[in-house]
Amino acid sequence: MKLTSIAEVAALDFDTIIDVRSPSEFAEDHIPGAINLPVLDDEERARVGTIYKQVAPFDARKIGAALVAQNAAKHLQGPLADKEGGWRPLVYCWRGGQRSGSFATILKQVGWRVELVEGGYKAFRSLVVEAGLAEMPCPVVVLDGNTGTAKTDILKAARAQGAQVIDLEGLANHRGSLFGAMEGGQSSQKDFESRLIMEIAALDPARPVLLEAESSKIGDLQLPAGIWAAIKDAPRLRVRAPLSERAQYLARAYADITADADRLLAVLDQLRPFQPAERIAAWQAQATAGEYAALAGELMRDHYDPRYEKHRARHVEHERVIEAESLAPEAIEGLAAQVVKEAQEMAER
Repeated sequence: MKLTSIAEVAALDFDTIIDVRSPSEFAEDHIPGAINLPVLDDEERARVGTIYKQVAPFDARKIGAALVAQNAAKHLQGPLADKEGGWRPLVYCWRGGQRSGSFATILKQVGWRVELVEGGYKAFRSLVVEAGLAEMPCPVVVLDGNTGTAKTDILKAARAQGAQVIDLEGLANHRGSLFGAMEGGQSSQKDFESRLIMEIAALDPARPVLLEAESSKIGDLQLPAGIWAAIKDAPRLRVRAPLSERAQYLARAYADITADADRLLAVLDQLRPFQPAERIAAWQAQATAGEYAALAGELMRDHYDPRYEKHRARHVEHERVIEAESLAPEAIEGLAAQVVKEAQEMAER
């Protein structure tokens, strides 16, 4: 079958989507929802490629066919052993060529109604790149605010209340600052783009979508041009809260960092190009003493807030301010409800 749009990918109606590429290819990116049943593992693929270039294409194909048959047998006796006669798989490799074709032939001989993705993963990747350059399909409202204004938690609560939300930091597995690294690390750029584009394709065009204000990069991952343009141009809801509330919130939200003293000290050390040595030393002393709320307050006052105020001037004409007296967990639901209401009004203007 030929994939013509991301919406078509999202609507695929197969029992199983099978990526037969090597494990490293699959790990870098794959069609969301696919499983990996490689017909050549990484070592085998490298071996066959070397023979193709250094010996002869015929020898490479002969050895490759034997390896594919061996691996296909393992899959038939393993992950596919319980599949019944009506099972419908969709199979793809890099370009829809020999690897997927060989595996599909074996599955067809068993009697399964297997289909191939024309152009393979490469065709899917082209659709992702194209979609990443396109305009957002629905109105965008950006949730903004200084560091520590609980934007991520407010968006999660807004989603639970029925709002359309894309959690960019969740998809990137990074909180978007020097302190933002999260357990498990970040995926590849391609994988991030695929998952993000699939979420965009699922949006209702008639309703606004809420996004958190971000720079063009979240950790090491770059936002696609289309969504970055939407973030820059969209109207904004800015959450404003007292520094003391923000400090308490950050101390809770970044408990994973404060629980690792060496990590916290190392991150603070990375601020040396931007802050005086005596200030870094004072912050590290606070970290060692466990004064996390005080540390968070000073980091925001002396480092993050000045940088935020410098960049927010460009958006002041298209923003509304939501005053948050408290950022305690019990206050988040009310703030989210206000954000949802304001976003709908802004999108309708």
